[in-house]
Amino acid sequence: MILDRLQLWQDPERRSGPEAMAVDEWLLETSEAPILRVYEWAGDWASLGYFGDFYEASRQIPGVRWVRRRSGGGVVDHRRDWTYTLVVPIGWPMATLRGAESYRQIHAALAEALRAEGIATELGNGETETGAALCFENPVCHDLVAADGRKLAGAGQRRTKFGLLHQGSVALPGNASRAEALASVIAEKWQAIDLQPPVDLIRNKAVSRFPEIVVV
Repeated sequence: MILDRLQLWQDPERRSGPEAMAVDEWLLETSEAPILRVYEWAGDWASLGYFGDFYEASRQIPGVRWVRRRSGGGVVDHRRDWTYTLVVPIGWPMATLRGAESYRQIHAALAEALRAEGIATELGNGETETGAALCFENPVCHDLVAADGRKLAGAGQRRTKFGLLHQGSVALPGNASRAEALASVIAEKWQAIDLQPPVDLIRNKAVSRFPEIVVV
């Protein structure tokens, strides 16, 4: 277990890319306890890490709408993935870990949850890193990989004065039990919650902080 307690929010609303990123930032800025959010996208979206090259990315994944994450990592096509976010507020020990260690611990927990589904995966050692811009074509250290070397899970992280933001993607269809299984291996105790993000705040953040990137 990497946390003593956790809140699990299975966001029932499909959201656009800008809205999804705005909700994550709102959670980071306001959460007083660690929270795991699992959610789906409204429409065909891809996201780009904070430092990614949009024009290169747009050539590799045509036919999608684009949003830039505040976290790092590569390009992620969200049309067929299972997406989650883990927020750990400042003051919690995990928020102070070095990036590689928090990344390793979260993905080790995810590997255990996937094994409960019969999906064999293990932490990668980075030896097959390709440098590709597409997230699932570049298995970096502590990503989850299948026995045949395929990358199954990656993530981007960001640390601010509010805490740790971990935005993760699994290249597998979701199922009803995965969120609870992941919560169970992350924390000793977890509680399902229902949140109502403030509509006006999320809308304003989506427009001002996470505008859709458009090819011109």
